[in-house]
Amino acid sequence: MTYTIGQIEELAGVKSHVLRYWEEVVPGFTPQKDNNGRRIYSQKEVELIFRIKYLINEKKFTAEGAGQQILEEAHSVQQNADIIKQIQEARSYLTQAFLELKKI
Repeated sequence: MTYTIGQIEELAGVKSHVLRYWEEVVPGFTPQKDNNGRRIYSQKEVELIFRIKYLINEKKFTAEGAGQQILEEAHSVQQNADIIKQIQEARSYLTQAFLELKKI
């Protein structure tokens, strides 16, 4: 599902000029535009809008600070995914080694 900027204003309670400003200062927040140049927001962007709004309103970040926090969170998630992959590979290796030893 996609949303227009007007729908986002109503849904998230964030004015369109604020959304346009966030596009400038929050890395990765770049809604697509339709053939007429109107912004079209995906579900992922809606979730990001609510995260930015939370960081600004509840955690008292600036818009720039919220953008930096989101980058740090994304980096942390990637690091965790890499660690999980390494653990899964180690588990697979150990399972295979155990099965080989069991044959002896």
